Amino acid sequence: MAKGKKRTKVEIVLLALVVLSIVRQFFLGSYHNMFLGILTLILFSIPKVIEKKLGVNIPAGLETVILIFIFSAEILGEINAFYVRIPVWDTILHTTNGFLMAAIGFALIDIFNRSEKFSIKMSPYFVAFVAFCFSMTIGVLWEFFEFGMDWFFQTDMQKDWILPAISSVKLNPNGENVPVKVVVDSLMVNGQEWNLGGYLDIGIVDTMKDLMVNFIGAVVFSIVGILYLKQRGRGKLAASLIPQVEEKKS
Repeated sequence: MAKGKKRTKVEIVLLALVVLSIVRQFFLGSYHNMFLGILTLILFSIPKVIEKKLGVNIPAGLETVILIFIFSAEILGEINAFYVRIPVWDTILHTTNGFLMAAIGFALIDIFNRSEKFSIKMSPYFVAFVAFCFSMTIGVLWEFFEFGMDWFFQTDMQKDWILPAISSVKLNPNGENVPVKVVVDSLMVNGQEWNLGGYLDIGIVDTMKDLMVNFIGAVVFSIVGILYLKQRGRGKLAASLIPQVEEKKS
C-alpha cells in the first residue's frame, strides 16, 4: 500500500457520521447499537488491512463502495432500522455484496495469474468465472450464517414474507403427487387469527431472493472484470473498481 494514502472526503464524512452515531447511542443508553457503531469503525479498516497484508492497492472507487456498503448495513440498516423501514434495503445490500465479493475474488485470482511463481496463465473469461463462483460461494455461506442465527438464537435475519397463495402436494385431497394451489385468506396461530393477507413464509423466499440478487451483482462485476483484463490499463471505470498489485520498487 502506498504510504501516506490520504483519506477521501467520503471516508471522512462516513467516519464522522459513525462517531456521532456512537455518541448518540451512548446517551440513549442503547449499548448494543453503540457496539455496532464501534464494530463499523473496525470494519472500515478492512480495506487498508487488505492492502497491507496482500500488497495490493484498492482503488478509491472500490474502497468508497466498500465503506458505503458497511455504513449502509450497520448504521443505516441495523441501528436506524432501514431493513424494516425500506423493504428493498436488504435487496440493495445483497446485490452490492455480490458485486464486492466478485471484486475480491477477481483480485485474488488476478494476483495469482500475474505472479511469476505460477506458470499457468488463465484467460480473462476463466478469471471472471472464478470471481463469479467466489462471490456466489460467499453468498451461500452468508445464508447459512443467517439460518444458523435464526435457528439457534431465534433472530430474524431471514426475513418473513407474506404469500397470498401456496402450491403444495401435501394438500392434495386425493393424496396424489400433484400440487394443489391454495389461496390463503386467513392464518391461525395458536388459535388466534392473524389478518396478514396470506401465508407466513419463514425465510425461504428471502434466501432465494438474496441469492438471486447476489447473482446479479456477481455477473455485473464479472463483465466489468472481463473488459478490464482484455483492455488492461484502459478504461477508467474498471480501473477504479479493480484492486491493483503494488509494483515493487527496485
